Amino acid sequence: MAQNTKPDLRQLKKEYRRRHRHPFKRLVFLMVFAAVISFIVFFVRKYFDPSRYFSNLQELYQTHVKYQEAQGSFNALVIGSDERKNQTVGHTDTIMLVHANLTKHRYTVVSIPRDSRIYLDNIGHTKLTSVQTIYQGKYGAKKGILKTVEVISAYLNVPINYYLETNYWGLRSMVNAIDGITINLPFKVTLTHPWYQEDYDKVFTPGKHHLNGKMVAEIVHERDSVPGTDFGRQRLQEAALVGIINKVTEPVYALKIPVLARSMSKFLVATNLNTNDLISIGLAVRGNFNAQKQVKYYQLTGKNKVLYDSVLQNDNDEIVLNRNQLDKIIEQDFDGQ
Repeated sequence: MAQNTKPDLRQLKKEYRRRHRHPFKRLVFLMVFAAVISFIVFFVRKYFDPSRYFSNLQELYQTHVKYQEAQGSFNALVIGSDERKNQTVGHTDTIMLVHANLTKHRYTVVSIPRDSRIYLDNIGHTKLTSVQTIYQGKYGAKKGILKTVEVISAYLNVPINYYLETNYWGLRSMVNAIDGITINLPFKVTLTHPWYQEDYDKVFTPGKHHLNGKMVAEIVHERDSVPGTDFGRQRLQEAALVGIINKVTEPVYALKIPVLARSMSKFLVATNLNTNDLISIGLAVRGNFNAQKQVKYYQLTGKNKVLYDSVLQNDNDEIVLNRNQLDKIIEQDFDGQ
């Protein structure tokens, strides 16, 4: 005998009533859930809003000038050292003073020549590149870099809120973590003293190149084949910095900002930036960064002289900076008073 397949209406009605027993409660739950999510989003935006977050910042070291930064702005010192893996002492190859106004989306980058002449108490005259080596050798890696930041801040007479130190391995890891960058080379680059022998004599034409971390680190290390040697290298470093910022500000990387922030130790040898700082910066520049319109880039200049270096204990090529140029940049493009 065939089975009766007629649906049980009573059972269907019972199931329908069970599923739709409390439609009002379900609606209330959805409304409460939406309200909670909206509150969280509002709180996060409010908390990390740069105009609030970056206000009343502390200066790492007091300078001789009175300086009150605008809300949403800060000064950072970016240091690129030649430290190898497992080393705790290095020379400073890159020195960049960055002023960021995240409220107005305005950024000023000042490259300081590594061979700038500086006077150190109880030591004498030497180059900026040697300061890190001297103080890390004396105080250790962490205290040494803090002392280096203090000395450079006093030398420039500009207060520093944040510092970031990276090296070859950190830069390489950072670029690889964001799947490479597009770097716009201002001139031809031939690798004359690369980190890896297989890269020797490689040539890169002027223009845009999409490169991985290894090749970006090779390029920003080059100076002998580029116009102006150290000044040319500074321009390559600026191009890499812009390439990195362009990449991390793409909307697709918005959700990766906290992950990248938590991985800072892979990219930065030393910094006083924390995860919340980086999240606020990331939210400020995400989808709203245009290097050509928002970034002003300067290279400090000076006179090349052969002068006695108290650390090297011989005569050396050094650069005596044009202080008037620096003062003018600070006055015009920084928001402090």
